[in-house]
Amino acid sequence: MSTTEAAHTRRHAADANGGGVSSSTQSASISPPRPVPTKITAPAKVPNSSVWHSVTFRLALMYMALFGVSVSFLLGFIYLSTAAYMEDQTEATIEAEIRGLAERYRLTSLKGLVQSIDERIERQPFSSTIYLLTNQSFAHVAGNLNGWPQSKPDPEGWVDFKLEQVGHESPVHVARARAFLLDGNFHLLVGRDMFELRATQALIARTLAWGLAITAMLALCGAVMMSRSTARRLEAINAISRRIMRGDLSQRVPSRGTHDEFDRLAASLNDMLDQIQRLMDGVRHVSDNIAHDLRTPLTRLRNRLETLSHSCETDQDEAEHALAEADAMLATFNALLRIARIEAGARREAFSDVSLRGVIEDAAELYEALAEDNGQRFELQIDANPSVLGDRDLLFQAIANLLDNAIKYTPVNGRIELRLQGDDTHAHITVTDSGPGIASKDHDRVLERFVRLEDSRSTPGNGLGLSLVAAVARLHGADISFADANPGLIVELRLGPSV
Repeated sequence: MSTTEAAHTRRHAADANGGGVSSSTQSASISPPRPVPTKITAPAKVPNSSVWHSVTFRLALMYMALFGVSVSFLLGFIYLSTAAYMEDQTEATIEAEIRGLAERYRLTSLKGLVQSIDERIERQPFSSTIYLLTNQSFAHVAGNLNGWPQSKPDPEGWVDFKLEQVGHESPVHVARARAFLLDGNFHLLVGRDMFELRATQALIARTLAWGLAITAMLALCGAVMMSRSTARRLEAINAISRRIMRGDLSQRVPSRGTHDEFDRLAASLNDMLDQIQRLMDGVRHVSDNIAHDLRTPLTRLRNRLETLSHSCETDQDEAEHALAEADAMLATFNALLRIARIEAGARREAFSDVSLRGVIEDAAELYEALAEDNGQRFELQIDANPSVLGDRDLLFQAIANLLDNAIKYTPVNGRIELRLQGDDTHAHITVTDSGPGIASKDHDRVLERFVRLEDSRSTPGNGLGLSLVAAVARLHGADISFADANPGLIVELRLGPSV
């Protein structure tokens, strides 16, 4: 077999596992900028949501705010009612004092009134009750107040004024009293020092404020605890969803058996997943059966064509052409079966530590000769030797498909570069060519099965090459991205700790 035939055989072998992606524009040289990801084949990592940003926490805060406003109104009503009741009691006591002293004045005249005031002051020298009896010119006659207050009384006779504490450094007290005019133009003033009442009211206000603050703190703690509990259940659903997106359709959402909303949601999701798995298994089963059923007669057909090609009575060119067509059909079915097995996760159990340097070198050795036969310049650059957990054969096939596409669409005298970068936990495999590239709007489409961007579909291949690469990337939790090399295409396969 000649070198050209060997190159054709290697290219055809790559197509048998799904090679072939076409594009539209063609240029000559290449400059490799950093690729910008345009397609992620592995499920995106969803960060754990903070309790402070959860919907449950926000709802709890809204409820706490509503509850706080309600409690504030309630405590405010309690405070105002209590303060008003205390002031009413004070005024009632003052009025009772005035009535008692007026009655004493009526029965015992001025001398008896003065004696009664003095007795009450001597009986309770530190009492907050204020007494003042003056004549018609407001001169002091009896009582524990030095002079008549300057403040004007209201229509009901109540007057508020400040008391000066002689010999005390305490703040100025406010008193509330009521004036009463006795027979003989004597003025009687009875009142109360309101300092203790105001202090009691302030104590009640502080107590209610602290109660409101403690209530708010307890409500906040309850909101955080409730949010964390809800977030844990939601994160369990998210974790299962991410595993399902990675291809494990056997995963199901757990339930606690409490028959609450989350359990009902889990039951509904599990029923939906059961139905999806049944449908997917049915489609996969039908596809596998079709591929298996057609592969057997195609294999027999190829064997007969090969027998005929060795017959002297058969046109050799026609026989070779028929053999090539049969091989192409078999390659398509083999690629479909392999993609189906990869997407089913059947190869995950065989994962082991894989040195990517060896995989890259093997792929370069296989395709470097093919590139030289096509008049292309092949470059290999290895900057690291990372190891990943995966399937070596599948990783090799994915890289081979990328190189096959690059060689297929790179013109003569073009450049193809295979590069390996990374560290102990990450690996970047980049394939760069100077071919026509792929329009950015088609970056997502080319990973689908049987997609070929040329309308004529005349280029060899079946449109399954990048579909197999995407399936391998999903199986390994890797990302695949495309970027414009101006001219050409940059394809980057990124493997990380998720592998």
